[in-house]
Amino acid sequence: MAMPSGIGIIDTMIGFPDQDFAVYDFIRTQLKDQESTDYEFPVEYMFTNVPKELYGTDADPVDVTLGEMDRFGIEIGLIGCEGEKSRRALTEHPDRFVAMTNADPNDVVGEVRKIQRLKDEWDIRAVGTFPVGCTPQVDLSDPKYYPIYSTCCELDIPIFVCAGVPGPRLPMKPQLVEQIDQVMYDFPELVFVTRHGCEPWDDLMVKLMLKWPGLHYSTSAFAPKYYPESIIDYANTRGADKIIYAGYFPMGLSLERIMADMQHVPFHDDVWPKFLRENAARVLKID
Repeated sequence: MAMPSGIGIIDTMIGFPDQDFAVYDFIRTQLKDQESTDYEFPVEYMFTNVPKELYGTDADPVDVTLGEMDRFGIEIGLIGCEGEKSRRALTEHPDRFVAMTNADPNDVVGEVRKIQRLKDEWDIRAVGTFPVGCTPQVDLSDPKYYPIYSTCCELDIPIFVCAGVPGPRLPMKPQLVEQIDQVMYDFPELVFVTRHGCEPWDDLMVKLMLKWPGLHYSTSAFAPKYYPESIIDYANTRGADKIIYAGYFPMGLSLERIMADMQHVPFHDDVWPKFLRENAARVLKID
């Protein structure tokens, strides 16, 4: 049951240290409480030991992330493709990174065209979206999302969607887990992967994964010490093919913290390869 070595982990949520935490400006513009706007990292009240020492240094951010990946056995990372650092990483290290893009359905036609264009240009393997972080917010079952879901089906790529109570102090309604049921009913071919825990509705998420073949759960933004018990139990029973590893480096957690905690997660022996690599490889079509 101990975490094995030598698997070649695929991390479905990883990035590069930003020079000044500007990556979070899209969240800051929506925050209303003073404490949150004062934080460098908008959900810092939830996290300890955010790896801030990696930000604002002279070190190349791509090299920093690659160094941490090598240190902890991460072979491939799923990253964006619209920033300079990400495009350089994808170009210079095609064996280490695969591309995705983020979508805000407030510009439905523009986002659909962008997804199609980036599939051609960068072979994106996924779309990501943060419903409470859209400007304005959009419920994950809102009709505005439907052309994006349809495009993912047409291109045969998954969508990663934040679900559950959000970390930033923003209204949670757009991410109510119960909405996923309607989306999966309307898009039976869609591969839908949740991000950021689905709490406090993780039990409901397990029920929905049992119900819908295309529905998956990733562990992003959670130190393994805090993986929901319901998710661990599901992975160890009927859900070994549905639970996908995702970290949160360097946004809120160091890989050192994640991998130290991971040693104590009670996954069964046959679950580990699927969780750390095989499920992500299948969903992202990584050979």
